[in-house]
Amino acid sequence: MSTATKAKTGWKQKVVDEFIEYWIVVAFLAWFFGVFEWYRRFVLAEYNVTYTHYWVGLIKALVLAKLILIGDALRLGRRLDDKPLIVPTFWKAVVFSLLVAVFSVLEHTIEGLFRHQGLTGGFEELMSKGKYELLGQSLIMFSAFVPFFGCKELERVLGKGQLLKLFFRGREAGSDPFR
Repeated sequence: MSTATKAKTGWKQKVVDEFIEYWIVVAFLAWFFGVFEWYRRFVLAEYNVTYTHYWVGLIKALVLAKLILIGDALRLGRRLDDKPLIVPTFWKAVVFSLLVAVFSVLEHTIEGLFRHQGLTGGFEELMSKGKYELLGQSLIMFSAFVPFFGCKELERVLGKGQLLKLFFRGREAGSDPFR
């Protein structure tokens, strides 16, 4: 096989791998955000408030999954990869939570520009939600990222595809994957 053919095959495989990884991240985040949207709906129903914004979690998942893949490609949070798994897991959860916060501010600022409110219009709208709403959203994001990055760190250490294999394929009797 020529070098050009290997490069072309490698490029195609990389696109397929990233496509699959994107949709795995979307599925995880959509599940996590969907659960919180339903929780919000149930709490508001106790006070006879109708809530129908179930799609918000899916939109967030689609956008944040791409943001995570871009951050991962830029090697954000990779500085502590040689430490025990708990350290890079929490470090990446913090780093990516901050990235999402910055992205949220940027998103609302651009939204303010499109609504002809100026640069500060969207930012003021974001801040008008209140500190408890913003703190709650940050806590949810961090809480979603801890198991997410925990699984990613396990896969990094075990080897590509090994974690999925452990979860979704049978093992031979008596085999221990940690030996």
